[in-house]
Amino acid sequence: MILGIDDGTTAVKVALFDDNLKELASARRPVPTSNPAPGRVEQDAEAVLEAVVDAVAEVLPAAEGRPIDAVGLDHQGESVLAWDAETGTPRSPIIVWQDKRGSDAYNNVSPALLARTGLPPDPYFSAPKLSWLVRELGGAGARLGTVDAFLCDRLGAGSATDASTASRTALQSLAAPGAWDPELCAAFGIPRDALPAIAPTTGDLGVLRHPRWGDVALPLRARVCDQQAALAGAGCVRPGMTKATYGTGVFVLAHAGSAVPHADGLLPTIAWDSSGRVEYALDGGVFTAGALLEWLTGTLGLAADPIALDALAASVPDTAGVRVLPALAGAGAPYWRPDARALVAGLTAAATPAHIARAAFEAIAHRVADILDAAPAPVAVLRVDGGLTNSALLCQLQADLAQVPVERGTPDATVTGAAGLALVGAGLLPDTTALEPLAPTLDRFEPRIPPAEAASLRAAWRSFAAAALGL
Repeated sequence: MILGIDDGTTAVKVALFDDNLKELASARRPVPTSNPAPGRVEQDAEAVLEAVVDAVAEVLPAAEGRPIDAVGLDHQGESVLAWDAETGTPRSPIIVWQDKRGSDAYNNVSPALLARTGLPPDPYFSAPKLSWLVRELGGAGARLGTVDAFLCDRLGAGSATDASTASRTALQSLAAPGAWDPELCAAFGIPRDALPAIAPTTGDLGVLRHPRWGDVALPLRARVCDQQAALAGAGCVRPGMTKATYGTGVFVLAHAGSAVPHADGLLPTIAWDSSGRVEYALDGGVFTAGALLEWLTGTLGLAADPIALDALAASVPDTAGVRVLPALAGAGAPYWRPDARALVAGLTAAATPAHIARAAFEAIAHRVADILDAAPAPVAVLRVDGGLTNSALLCQLQADLAQVPVERGTPDATVTGAAGLALVGAGLLPDTTALEPLAPTLDRFEPRIPPAEAASLRAAWRSFAAAALGL
């Protein structure tokens, strides 16, 4: 019995698996997000903890009294908070990865020093948010860290994270994984002793307990950043294998092997530290995807919900000239423009809600294609997962615009990957390469338009994007 816990941006999902990663039971709890001011995105840390505890409590009876052999926890990467070192009580909300505060902290960090991390000076990463927290709270008596460290601390495994998460903070050198860089911490004004310990991604990472789980002790055997969990869940465990997870944003990761990779506009990141071996990936994020569809439906009322918006988009053959730049939280890779704003353009009196809806889906596919175009080598197959991949329209648009076959797997590759890495951490699989045959492909989308047509559409998109980002 293997348990996966996925702390996502919009929801917590917990799933029980057998040792072939067949899902036996699952529970999901939505997690509210608030926007108290422009550029600010927050969550209640106690609400996230309660969602985890409640979802685990719902799933545990499905084990029918059999012991849980391993637990894998993944979390929302760059999001951070402060909590009391003695009581565990949150001293701040969770500052979500989309939040823009703290960007002025980069003023104190030289380009040469930041280059150790492989990251650009973008507020997306954890360090500027943590720096802001230190300035606001003073830091005395507080622990600082990512959401995994808070959850583990409150559930009995201690304040700790892993190298994949640390590589998203701008506080760890890629050349020295597993330790906080003292010069980076000093430059950002973050006390190292307030940060969590950095442990391997897999192995004996402690035990999780909660009174609502009775006397059940859950052996934590994997702890990892969410997108790296999805990389494992998609079976992308060999160099060159590439996945895209379509959720609140879209995050593309390509496995890069044991050497630090480099590509203009994309980020080198640590995939995992497992079995005594650090492996790397190239990362590119589209910060607004599902969030765009939620905004178009929930805020603008274009359709009842994203599912209805998908049907609306599929009802027309083109966008009638409408274009959308999906940048509600800035523009990520390969542009790295945190100041970018979302844009709807090309409107005429003939434009309908259906055309705007289709333009939104096309925009998401174009933004992913932007990232694939920046990859150092052509992508042979793109493995996709996440809730938005339930849209056949989006999967086909992605195959057409990127001119690459798209293999759709389980929508929940993230929680599956957390569980899969736990199998490795418990010694039930020899290493991460054994996860590849456990990742199913449900269907495959081949490009339906010729390369010349795709090239023309991509050139028109790049011209639009350049103009939109210049506003």
